Amino acid sequence: MADIHIGEPYMPLSRVEAIVSATNALAPDLIVLLGDYVAGHRFTTRAIGMAELAPKLAGLQAPLGVHAILGNHDWWDDLAAQRERRGPIIAARALRDESIPVLENEAVRLTKDGRPFWLVGLGDQLALLQPGRKRYRGVDDLPGALATITDDAPAILLAHEPDIFPEVPDRVALTLSGHTHGGQVRLFNYSPLVPSRYGNRYAYGHVVEDERHLIVSGGLGTSILPVRFGVPPEVVVVDLGAPRPEGTSA
Repeated sequence: MADIHIGEPYMPLSRVEAIVSATNALAPDLIVLLGDYVAGHRFTTRAIGMAELAPKLAGLQAPLGVHAILGNHDWWDDLAAQRERRGPIIAARALRDESIPVLENEAVRLTKDGRPFWLVGLGDQLALLQPGRKRYRGVDDLPGALATITDDAPAILLAHEPDIFPEVPDRVALTLSGHTHGGQVRLFNYSPLVPSRYGNRYAYGHVVEDERHLIVSGGLGTSILPVRFGVPPEVVVVDLGAPRPEGTSA
């Protein structure tokens, strides 16, 4: 689940409740929240804060738990964090108060059917606003996050913005991202405006480069303008399996 961008009238709490119910009905083993929980535009009739949203997200259920990272709007919305140039931010505290772990440049080891794997959460790459040509400073630390892995079990990376993907080593089996909303407006598999320095390269869907895998969710809400066309809101289901030994057939 990515980019909820809570706020009436487009993403009221009642809609979040419906999304939570629909997600639970999918019976996932693991649920990951990929950031940008707060509204990303000013076209709201009522702002809704994390104090109201987090208890709704606490209704998500999965045997391996619900794990979260933070997005750029979560950081930008916290004026105290922007002044102090550090967290923990409001969104992180609210999620943790509801027993939802927030991973920031750290990994957690999970086990499914006796097979371990690592879930790695990256700090946001655009977290801190600043003047000048380089308008943003991230709190991401990919080498530091990967250093918290202590064995050779497969690793899944959660990174709000997909722009980190060229730096992700093949040690990581899969990277999951949001942020782009699939361009929010998409025609003939092309988005005219994508919030990424790589344009449409990482705008949406399953990307494979050098045998490394990235999945970018189209997300649920909107930012800048409350408009979607050609890229409907989605909860993405990812089915994973262990690679087959060499010489075996499908």
